[in-house]
Amino acid sequence: MPVNELVLRGSRVLTADGLRAASIHVADGRIVRVRGFDQVPRGANLVEAGDTLVFPGLVDTHVHVNEPGRTDWEGFASATRAAAAGGVTTVLDMPLNSVPPTTSVAALETKRGAARRQCAVDTGFIGGLVPGNTAELGPLYSAGVFGFKCFLSPSGVDEFSAVSAADLRGAAPALAALDALLMVHAEWPPVLESHAAASGDRRSHAT
Repeated sequence: MPVNELVLRGSRVLTADGLRAASIHVADGRIVRVRGFDQVPRGANLVEAGDTLVFPGLVDTHVHVNEPGRTDWEGFASATRAAAAGGVTTVLDMPLNSVPPTTSVAALETKRGAARRQCAVDTGFIGGLVPGNTAELGPLYSAGVFGFKCFLSPSGVDEFSAVSAADLRGAAPALAALDALLMVHAEWPPVLESHAAASGDRRSHAT
């Protein structure tokens, strides 16, 4: 048995085989095995979960941390601790609302510097596609962003501009070459405006 092995066991543990009674063995901060309910080594630090649902940590791929620049909205310390409290063990931070936005490698390093020693859970970053930064996509991807995000209509912050159809066409070859994910806020202004004109309500698209 590893030194200081922690065993958490319960009657409702979610595994690849579904819900079952099981014991989860942790050594040096890592889960090392999942065994039967009664397979608890002598001397282990046993925590009884009872019938509380125990499941793997969740991954939240759409988080706006806003730091640096708008930490009064949210910062890495508060966002990641809230995530941990809710069972989320990995977050991916969106590229906008921070100043600077994550649209260049320099900005990514600034954001990483702000996050350092603050995060209570694993934290990754999404890069931004904005007008004029197509040449930054490859370097950003190489530097570790998990994908990219863009807006077709105003994002709500001045420093993260919406892209045009021409911008998307220009970026598409670079994104395809990287085999990178692009997330699109797809509120295309001509469609919204034509719908608003037909309905007479400029907010009829809102949900």
